[in-house]
Amino acid sequence: MEGQAILSAIAELVRAIPRSGLLVATIVALVAGWIGSMMLRRKIAGGRLVRSVSTLALVGILVTVFLQVARFDPRLDSMTQIGLPEQTIVGAETVIPMAADGHYWLRANVNGVPTRLMVDTGATLTAFSSRSADAAGLEPRPGGLPVMLGTANGTVTADLTTVESLSFGNIKAEGLDAVIAPNLGNTNVLGMNFLSRLEGWRVENGDLILTPGSAFPQQ
Repeated sequence: MEGQAILSAIAELVRAIPRSGLLVATIVALVAGWIGSMMLRRKIAGGRLVRSVSTLALVGILVTVFLQVARFDPRLDSMTQIGLPEQTIVGAETVIPMAADGHYWLRANVNGVPTRLMVDTGATLTAFSSRSADAAGLEPRPGGLPVMLGTANGTVTADLTTVESLSFGNIKAEGLDAVIAPNLGNTNVLGMNFLSRLEGWRVENGDLILTPGSAFPQQ
């Protein structure tokens, strides 16, 4: 079963190549490096230059991937604002009651569009269904590396996006990273990349209480 999951993940990644500029660039750089090595082996002029350019391209891609992954860690925020909006959360303490199904649901405005999200402390990323993303005008981030997500339907690829504004209760977030997950169904998830930027969150008497950090101004 584990081998099947790995093969499924590889297949999803291969299917994502045509729509990911970063993956295409990686393949081109690898092929160019191989060509450069063959040119050097056969003593063809320019082989060293081709291989050097390939190596520099791969280093640039590696740095880009690192910055993309590091965006989800608030401790590295100071290193990851290059070319991307700063992720901020402001406001006052907000209380979310537990629903009858045992989950915490909230009605948020995503880029001004009312959107229902489930707070999921087990989800690394905030994720939107294709339908909700279209309604809120969320677009895949150009050049982003597809993210692999495990869902009830297996492993799927999701596109990175940026939420310009997400607000609910007394809290407002701007520049928030998220993903668009085609196979998510109708459920949208508020994940740990949002919760970890709060000063804290806790459950009291069955209610989930979210508290923005002291580094953020209070409304």
